[in-house]
Amino acid sequence: MNQDIDYTQLPKDYDTLAPDGSEIRLLTQATRGSMVHCTLQPGEVSAPVAHRTVEEVWYCLSGAGQVWRRQGDSERVVDVGPGASLAIPVGAHFQFKATGDTPLRFIIVTMPPWPGAHEAYPVPGRWPVAK
Repeated sequence: MNQDIDYTQLPKDYDTLAPDGSEIRLLTQATRGSMVHCTLQPGEVSAPVAHRTVEEVWYCLSGAGQVWRRQGDSERVVDVGPGASLAIPVGAHFQFKATGDTPLRFIIVTMPPWPGAHEAYPVPGRWPVAK
């Protein structure tokens, strides 16, 4: 399909689990980026990962949580909720957790488009993984 007229409706069920364990619903993909809807259920903590070649921009739709990022000597934990946005630079270690009573949901844009499961690799994290 011609990508400049691509259209996707949010799927009811998730398409796949991300390498970090979050639920991913595939949305639109273009030549230079891709977009997904990401869900982490209440009480869950993602697996800590880093990306080899892609950077991401996240926008929080709903829920409450925290996102940990470390790159080089810089490390930060931020509280997230509806309206919060953040970036995950290439190579940054990151992990996130849902701290509220409802799912934590993000729209995530990946640049370039997500190349596949080999893109993410495990790293030491901040919190124990909880599923």
